[in-house]
Amino acid sequence: MDSGIPCLWMRGGTSRAVVLMAADLPPDAEARNALLLRLMGSPDPRQIDGIGGGDPLSSKVAILAPSDRADADVDYLFVQVFPDRAQVSTAQGCGNILAAVGPAAIERGLVAAQDPQTAVRVHMVNTGERALLRVQSPGGSVTYDGTAAIDGVPGTAAPVAMLFDGLAGSMCGALLPTGRACDRIDGMDCTLIDNGMPCVILRGSDFGLSGRETPAELEADAALRARIEAIRLEAGPMMTLGDVTHASVPKMTLVFPPMAGGVIATRSFIPHRVHASIGVFAAVSVATACLLPESPAHAVANLPQGTDFSVEHPSGQAEVTVDQAADGTIRRAGTLRTARKLMEGTVFPRPRL
Repeated sequence: MDSGIPCLWMRGGTSRAVVLMAADLPPDAEARNALLLRLMGSPDPRQIDGIGGGDPLSSKVAILAPSDRADADVDYLFVQVFPDRAQVSTAQGCGNILAAVGPAAIERGLVAAQDPQTAVRVHMVNTGERALLRVQSPGGSVTYDGTAAIDGVPGTAAPVAMLFDGLAGSMCGALLPTGRACDRIDGMDCTLIDNGMPCVILRGSDFGLSGRETPAELEADAALRARIEAIRLEAGPMMTLGDVTHASVPKMTLVFPPMAGGVIATRSFIPHRVHASIGVFAAVSVATACLLPESPAHAVANLPQGTDFSVEHPSGQAEVTVDQAADGTIRRAGTLRTARKLMEGTVFPRPRL
């Protein structure tokens, strides 16, 4: 391993990840995680001796392998590497990086490209769910050029359409793990929900916030962060997640009335840093909460006429689709992201300390 590992370095949605093949890594999870810490340069807030970007959004790893499942082409394991401590997490998936998995699977020969687009069936190993991605591949080759734009990423690129089935209860076992659309923790109304990502959704106004605060301003408010963390620690067992002191879930999402023509505005703690935008699965969970009349999200949302939800975040808006049956069941969800190959080559992990 010290001689180098083949890798792709890719942007997926509003995040960035190193894409590796499982066959190139140690099969033992502990040894693999130790290697990934060295590769990314953790623990070090700057990750100066690795290829991490010093931020949770750019300190991510996607591990791919051929899938043994009849309904999938690719197994995708997402690994969050923490910049400032010797910790990695596979507790949750990442929908932004999922957008890069489709083209990466084609690049690595796991899926044969078709003309004009290629369907890639992905088994999300972290949670067991399946996603269908449609990658632009005119002439049988992946293209990253296109006219699709997503907020939080400059310029345009080829679209990657993503459709999800069976997201509800991805980690908590049920869409609403407590069986209620509204719970009360520390005097605050909140929705404990998991439609692809365990989230605790609270009204930002209950914390005296307007929704116009920047991520930096929220991170600088130590009293606010302490109160949100206390609620998160209490919510963990209620969501069947157990003690979440050292876990990266649930995510904490403050919601506000929309300010830019969307359905709802958000600020997301992931869980201690504030997201510069919002995660794909978190956006799906927030949009789903908007459909629950008892939820704090429903109270502040400007609901759309159809199934398309525009979720506002610090960098703009994220577009997601939530298809709800007449009985209130969420049948499926989808979104559109973009991805780009940044580099292909060999990465050399930091020597063992």
